[in-house]
Amino acid sequence: MMPSRALVLGILALTTTLSPCRGEDDIKANHVGSYGITTYQSYGPNGQYTFEFDGNEELYVDLDKKETVWRIPEFGQLLTADPQGGLRNIAAAKFNLNLLKKRSNSTPAINEVPEVTVFPKSPVLLGQPNILVCFVDNIFPPVVNITWLRNSESVTETVYETSFITKSDHSFQKMSYLTFIPSDDDVYDCKVEHWGLEEPALKHWEPKIPAPMSELTETVVCALGLSVGIVGIMVGTIFIIQGLRSGGSSRQPGPL
Repeated sequence: MMPSRALVLGILALTTTLSPCRGEDDIKANHVGSYGITTYQSYGPNGQYTFEFDGNEELYVDLDKKETVWRIPEFGQLLTADPQGGLRNIAAAKFNLNLLKKRSNSTPAINEVPEVTVFPKSPVLLGQPNILVCFVDNIFPPVVNITWLRNSESVTETVYETSFITKSDHSFQKMSYLTFIPSDDDVYDCKVEHWGLEEPALKHWEPKIPAPMSELTETVVCALGLSVGIVGIMVGTIFIIQGLRSGGSSRQPGPL
């Protein structure tokens, strides 16, 4: 029996979690590297093979081109990673998943409801280039479609998306980045489609620009400021006069 889209089973095969640190100080730092994370699913079918450090993707293996792709290209100039290991792990995960499907009689996986957050990478200044981040958490199974909308129109350029990032509870995270120039005329939405959602989730974002002060408000503020200033001058003058009087009355006549 061929599984439907909901019959996505089993993931995280052949995963080894190691600490790349060796010294006592490094252990206290609690940095963790996850090496050889293999994810395979029956929908597609497709999968991914990644290396992660501190929850960030270091590299992945392009299964079509059969080559290693570094998250930061400069890493590839200093380190090497044979893509054949990832390809072998994907093949093994595919074989194991087929066995698990037969044993479970193609029991459907439970679709979790993902959580979506949108935020800018840097403080927003109008006219200054920035990056919007769409962070999707609690993804399971790892099949999700993330798209960007600007003023309700689809945006495909200047968009980058990470691979699935594993979590200790076997759910996943994924991030999509949109490079943009903030403008008070543009609003953005991150659209997330997932089997755990009855309808696509839209997370709205727009620049938060302080509302201009009205003429009446400006007049009131100026009047209050002027009133406070006048009161301050009057109070200060009274204190000065009292000080001069008290100083004069305290003087005693000297000898003739």
